[in-house]
Amino acid sequence: MKRHLLSLLLCASLAPFAVQAQALKAGTFDPPRAAPEIALPASTGKPFTLSSLRGKVVVLEFGYTSCPYVCPVSLASLAQARTLLGAAAAEVQVLFVTVDPERDTTAHLRDYLGKFDKSFIGVSGSPAQIQAVLKDYGISVTRQAMEKQGEYQLGHSSYLYFVDRRGMLRALMPFGRPAADIAHDLAILLKQK
Repeated sequence: MKRHLLSLLLCASLAPFAVQAQALKAGTFDPPRAAPEIALPASTGKPFTLSSLRGKVVVLEFGYTSCPYVCPVSLASLAQARTLLGAAAAEVQVLFVTVDPERDTTAHLRDYLGKFDKSFIGVSGSPAQIQAVLKDYGISVTRQAMEKQGEYQLGHSSYLYFVDRRGMLRALMPFGRPAADIAHDLAILLKQK
């Protein structure tokens, strides 16, 4: 009887580790918190609000279209992750928030994002509007002048923010994770209502 009881206790103590097999690969917000609203002109040609996407899982990426490396790699990974999800990708929206409103118009964002996935939405606005969104999400941006007069590059925080169907920030994934990890986390969030 004691041996049976010990076996049951051991199984019960290991149960949380079995659940972790379905844990998110990204860092999590614990507890989840409401995603700050984003209300900016969109690459769709219409006004946009993040809250209008309730019911979908949203991946936020902050970047700019002149980014030489990080942004195109992240966008390509997001497009590949959507492909891995198959039909479930219809319930996922990628939102690209520019950190460079001086150069990234909504029309330019539409053309740029369309090269990765036509479903991706980009948003831009005035420098003050973008700065407010960056502050809400804790995104830092540095500007570095280039040798050619008037040209510059930006350094910026490189994370993917995962927002669940209820508009709650659930996870934060650093740059460089493979598309399979992104798809894994999206699949878990898609199962949650």
